[in-house]
Amino acid sequence: MNLQKIIDKKDEAAKYMLDEITHICKTFEKRSPGSKGEEQACRYMAETLKKDGGCESAEIESFKEHPRAFFGWIYFTVTFVLLAIPVSFFVPLVSIFLIAAGLVIVLLEFGFYKQCIDKCFPEKTGHNVTAIKKCSGETKRRIVFNGHPDACWEWPVNYKLGGVGFEGHAILAALGAVYYVIISVISIVQNGLEAGIPDTSSGIFKAGLIGLIFVPFIIGLYWMVNYRRVVDGANDNLSGCYMGIAILKALKDEGITLENTEIAVVITGSEEAGLRGSKAWCKQHKDDFRDVPTFFFSYDTIHDPKYLMTNYRDLNGTVKSDKDVSDLFMEAAKELDIPCIKGWVPPLGGAVDNAAFTQAGFRSTGITGLNHKLENYYHTRRDTYDNMNLDGLAGCYAVSVKALEMFDEGAKQ
Repeated sequence: MNLQKIIDKKDEAAKYMLDEITHICKTFEKRSPGSKGEEQACRYMAETLKKDGGCESAEIESFKEHPRAFFGWIYFTVTFVLLAIPVSFFVPLVSIFLIAAGLVIVLLEFGFYKQCIDKCFPEKTGHNVTAIKKCSGETKRRIVFNGHPDACWEWPVNYKLGGVGFEGHAILAALGAVYYVIISVISIVQNGLEAGIPDTSSGIFKAGLIGLIFVPFIIGLYWMVNYRRVVDGANDNLSGCYMGIAILKALKDEGITLENTEIAVVITGSEEAGLRGSKAWCKQHKDDFRDVPTFFFSYDTIHDPKYLMTNYRDLNGTVKSDKDVSDLFMEAAKELDIPCIKGWVPPLGGAVDNAAFTQAGFRSTGITGLNHKLENYYHTRRDTYDNMNLDGLAGCYAVSVKALEMFDEGAKQ
């Protein structure tokens, strides 16, 4: 079906998104993962999907999680590394073990989003929303628009120093850990495995003292996340939630119901806690949405139009998105002559919910609208409703509607 009339109303859709996002930020409690505010936003959007979007159903599902575990690696890894530094002077083998254990935890929890230390942190209840807009005839295909309603705890270094300072701080701390591994290995090669009083005149002892310059950066990681301040999360990621909602509203306003394409909007909570909500959704729906060709578009931080991007790889570059789904969005952008970058979520870039859907075997891609080199509003108090980009919202909306139109016509299924 030709949806050009819907596409032409992209500015109106962007204004609707901004108004709704402003309402959520002003009305409800802060939306940290597993919080009351996150649940309030989910319930509000579920009702909006039925009222404004014409969905026949909008189910709210709960799941158990340990949201602080995602950044909990900080306490384990930093403590292990700090203990390893003085130990390296006396028992270098133990120092290597401590640092290795710390690095394994950060790699599993923050690098691959594995839930390896969750039981060490308090349990909370997160919430997801699954809304369905049925087609008028036989369902032959389905498209799913996804976003996450939660907001992150603030990253103080990014707020004060920007992305260069934030990443530089983390890199210096990591170099400090590697430095003491190298020092310990050299010490074992020179002196064997026996522990003892260090020779204070040796070069390796002096090198160990020089390495103490890394200690302030390592200690500083304890304050990488400020749990006392939750950002508004207008861009990251109410913008992604409302992309699908705005499309359904536009279709309803025009009285359009697709004949053979079912449309779903899935809102998955606690993305900022390591994709907890989308992983829970995939478990709860592991046998669903597989009856007909189904494409997932997972949106995150739709802000700057010059950075509108289809992410062909996700989760620090380790997960490959579905090529057909990714190509469809790129082709839709080309049809409308709207710039869209073919990119990826790089190492240290984290992940969007697309990674969880892809890992669970769903056909999915991630759509972002930010520079993966951290912007100063990313996970800071600057991520507010009055710091949103209407052009960025409108462009992504237009491409998304075009992708829906092309999908409805049977493209790449």
